[in-house]
Amino acid sequence: MIYRPLYVEKIMQFCDTPFIKILTGVRRCGKSTILAMIMDKLRQKGITDAQILSFRFDSMEYDDMTAKEMYTAVKERLNSGKRTYLFLDEVQEINGWEKVVNSLNTDFDVDMYITGSNSRMMSSEISTYLTGRYVSFRIFPLSFAEYLTFKKAYTTVSDIHKELNAYLEYGGFPAIHLGKIAAQDAYTVVRDIYNSTVFSDIVRRNHIRKLDQFERVVRFVFNNVGKTFSASSISKYLKSEKRAIDNETVYNYLEMLENAYLIYRCSRYDINGKELLKTQEKFYLADSAFQYAVLGYDPKNTAAMLENIVYLELLRRGYTANIGKLQESEIDFIASKENEKIYVQVTKEIHSAQTEAREYDKLLEIHDNYPKYVLRTDAFAKGNHRGIKTMHIADFLLSDEF
Repeated sequence: MIYRPLYVEKIMQFCDTPFIKILTGVRRCGKSTILAMIMDKLRQKGITDAQILSFRFDSMEYDDMTAKEMYTAVKERLNSGKRTYLFLDEVQEINGWEKVVNSLNTDFDVDMYITGSNSRMMSSEISTYLTGRYVSFRIFPLSFAEYLTFKKAYTTVSDIHKELNAYLEYGGFPAIHLGKIAAQDAYTVVRDIYNSTVFSDIVRRNHIRKLDQFERVVRFVFNNVGKTFSASSISKYLKSEKRAIDNETVYNYLEMLENAYLIYRCSRYDINGKELLKTQEKFYLADSAFQYAVLGYDPKNTAAMLENIVYLELLRRGYTANIGKLQESEIDFIASKENEKIYVQVTKEIHSAQTEAREYDKLLEIHDNYPKYVLRTDAFAKGNHRGIKTMHIADFLLSDEF
């Protein structure tokens, strides 16, 4: 296992506290491996194997298990006399798991860590049964920094700017970065993740019957990353393709994709009015490789996927990221965290004075003292222009300054 301190160290801060630790995220992003890393940390602290108890509920062993059976199976294996460190992986597969987790946490001396791959992990049932008793951690596929760490384990990394291209194309799912793997094999893995998520977490769970209709909505979203659109605009587009679909159905499909952590919704924020806007949102993918694996590689989408990578990095670092609306112009991201705020403009390359003015002038219209960045991938991606810092996207992703 290649250590992922970004998550492990954050989660370990809550070890031996009354809080249930809940790890969520898209399938195969590394949640189970992070649980294993936490177990190793516990052993380093002197916790014995007899005190560590692990279940993986997406195994056939637990197929059709009821909540009552789950409670009994776990209770019978708890350590007697000492605290049990309890790891429940993909727990959402058991209907009523919330009651079980609450009962175990209340009735026994346990320190509990659980994972899940859809938003039932953050549902109203959790709020009912676990209010004030849990802390949640969103797990993402590998960051660019983590990707480099994985790659350095089996080869030499000499140019991080060039490595950004590979990271963009192959994405950050850990399984494809444990050794050298051909591009086609990498995309096969990502397509398998996509298909299992769509059919297990979305189609089957939500009883979707019009699969072709659903897949067309997915393809529209995947092909329009970084563009503002609405359920209505998707509906109109599909109707133009002779595929009638109502706005409410589109909205429900988008929500299902979010619930499975395949996409993230990014709302617009009116900088002058200081309010979130409810129309014309953007959507970003949980991993850039999804677009290439599902739709095929298209160099015209590179700029949008670079934007996608920056958006995910902001989320990883605990920021809330929104699109900034400023009169008729738009800032790619306003990212806020506690008392911090940064403005970020992402562009692939700047080849003309007109393009340069467009990217920088937007930020110059914002009259506050928060940091402002223009992120690029060309050779001139460095320096400072009237207080706006220019950085190569790769350097920004590895930076400690934000």
